[in-house]
Amino acid sequence: MLSGQLVRRLFSMSGRVCLSRGNSGSGIVGPIEAAIRTKLEQALNPEVLELRNESSGHAVPPGSETHFRVAVVSSRFEGLSPLQRHRLVHAALSEELAGPVHALAIQARTPAQWRENPQLDASPPCLGGSKKTRGTS
Repeated sequence: MLSGQLVRRLFSMSGRVCLSRGNSGSGIVGPIEAAIRTKLEQALNPEVLELRNESSGHAVPPGSETHFRVAVVSSRFEGLSPLQRHRLVHAALSEELAGPVHALAIQARTPAQWRENPQLDASPPCLGGSKKTRGTS
């Protein structure tokens, strides 16, 4: 069952589903997250767009918008390799990737692929810039 906050952030646009999971569950969508959403919607006309600000799990100040995970489901990806799909996403977000966004994890799927597995993958825990291997303190 979805939490009330998540339900409020789930909305439908002409048959499309968009979902945001903000920084540390705050429910606040920042300007970078909003720009990412707008640009991906315009460039790829996605059936599903899930966007998660994962910045709070990294060594950045509270409220940062530097680390994101996105799932984009679009018929534009039909017949394209994963690399070609990622290039489309990167092209749409070139301004953000050149500036404030430090990391972007991308799941770019066709509608058929999403129906087989409609999940946004989880990111591994951040090891921090000085932790070169797991288990290092």
